[in-house]
Amino acid sequence: MTISFGPAEHVAADALLRLALAEDLGASGDRTGSALVDETTHSRVMLRNRQAGTVAGLDVVTQVFQALDPAVSLQARCHDGQSIDGPSDLALLEGPLRSLLAGERTALNFLGHLSGIATTTARFVDAVSDSEAVILDTRKTLPGWRQLAKYAVRCGGGTNHRLGLFDGVLIKDNHLAAWSQSGGDVTVAAAVRQARRSVPEGIPVQVEVDSLEQLVDAFEGKPDMVLLDNMSPDQLTEAVRLRDQQADTVVLEASGGITLETVTQVAGTGVDRISLGTLTHSSQNWDVAFDWCD
Repeated sequence: MTISFGPAEHVAADALLRLALAEDLGASGDRTGSALVDETTHSRVMLRNRQAGTVAGLDVVTQVFQALDPAVSLQARCHDGQSIDGPSDLALLEGPLRSLLAGERTALNFLGHLSGIATTTARFVDAVSDSEAVILDTRKTLPGWRQLAKYAVRCGGGTNHRLGLFDGVLIKDNHLAAWSQSGGDVTVAAAVRQARRSVPEGIPVQVEVDSLEQLVDAFEGKPDMVLLDNMSPDQLTEAVRLRDQQADTVVLEASGGITLETVTQVAGTGVDRISLGTLTHSSQNWDVAFDWCD
């Protein structure tokens, strides 16, 4: 599977990597490399992974060295979205040795973090592969990293939830509480109707519920999607039954406390979507390294 690294990801990566290089190199650059390596020396280095997983971030590595020194070239040996069974060659870097050393940590930080997200996502996607459920991310991302983190989720076979507060409506319990303080009707259905009237056509309207009673109330408002928060498998199964009887066009999404050990059972309840903050806020960094070529 090849994933497109588009203009939005390129812009997001450019902003982050410039910050990363600035904090690592400061105003003086790599003092160690400058002290020990002649500026005319060129070398070759192989980017290699140390463990199985899913690749994400090779395009960002290219951007790192384009920003640092365009004389560095990258020849990919795999592609983003590719599953790797064990240690292998990811990409060959060639260019001025000082520049390779100066960009090493920044490149590995990006590649390791994004590939970690992709690897975690792939595990969840594989765990629900016998069902119709789709694995989604959330907005629980490091500030500034959301565009790239969601790209990494796609590399792992997952699907992106809304990018931010601007591209979809998700009415949560705090929104309902705030609306009631403002004098609004406290029913879930009324909140859904109010949101529908307030946003342009085509903007999806979703509402979060934490009980079956709230779910039935929500159906009256005709949302596009309902997020089922922290419900047990039995509750999720009943929610699907109620949806099929009362509002068969509504998409049901399970979220809250779902782990790799429980996601298969959750998918088996018949929900359409499963969203997980753990994909982006708790993924383990992928072990990647620079290996010098002979």
